[in-house]
Amino acid sequence: MKPLLFILFLAAGLRAAEPLELKLWPDGAPGAMLPHSKATEDFIRTKAGKSTITDIHEPTIAIYRPEKPNGTSVIVAPGGGYVFLSAVHEGTQVCEWLNTLGVTGILLKYRTPTRDEVAPHEKPVQDAAQAILLVRKHSEEWGLNPARVGLLGFSAGGNLLAHIACDRVTKSEQPNFGVMIYGGGFVDFKEPTKLKEGFTVPADAPPMFLACAHDDGQNPLAATVLYLEYKKHSIPCELHLFAKGGHGFGMRKSGNPINDWPQRCADWMKAMGWLAPES
Repeated sequence: MKPLLFILFLAAGLRAAEPLELKLWPDGAPGAMLPHSKATEDFIRTKAGKSTITDIHEPTIAIYRPEKPNGTSVIVAPGGGYVFLSAVHEGTQVCEWLNTLGVTGILLKYRTPTRDEVAPHEKPVQDAAQAILLVRKHSEEWGLNPARVGLLGFSAGGNLLAHIACDRVTKSEQPNFGVMIYGGGFVDFKEPTKLKEGFTVPADAPPMFLACAHDDGQNPLAATVLYLEYKKHSIPCELHLFAKGGHGFGMRKSGNPINDWPQRCADWMKAMGWLAPES
């Protein structure tokens, strides 16, 4: 092959490997975004890092396709306190790990910041529901099974997952399974062994995988309470609590056992049948 042709061929291959990105709301997302409060500005100034993104008014999904897809897809919702998104160690790196399992990773860039709103999760949940609808709409085109669509959320993304899995959304907008990594915010602040008023787990909630560190504030209590509610309804649920790990580690390695959560999650997904190739 001539050098120029080889370069063009290589460039075409690289372009093919890039994730497909779609707007969730081509005609504009519903509802108006509030301007930043001083508290939000302070949060961004003190907490945001080089890999975080904010001021997302046009939410999108980016589809990361594996070499050998098995038909399962997982929408990834990064954390960031509903102020920004930790888009690498809780986003792109997660999609790349899912690809190694044969799972199509779909990075959700939901609207931020929404922390100043009465219900900060509302717009992000709308975006997640729309993402699920889009994945199912394009499932045949993308080689996916519309009955094998998961949602994996970190921190605020885990709160988003709790709401979309347990609040009364339609079945077409609900994931078939969820993975919650250090999620919380759905238990009573004063009595964290109880769910927040108005938040309940329905009998038809999707199966869930939960992982959290003991030294992560109220989040291990939230994971435990959610697990117990799932157990009451006999809904498949797996809970992993680790002694150390803190919050926000995502795909980073710090030498703690909790950093092996991806392997534990993969084991769970395999046991549940979501890693089996499509027949």
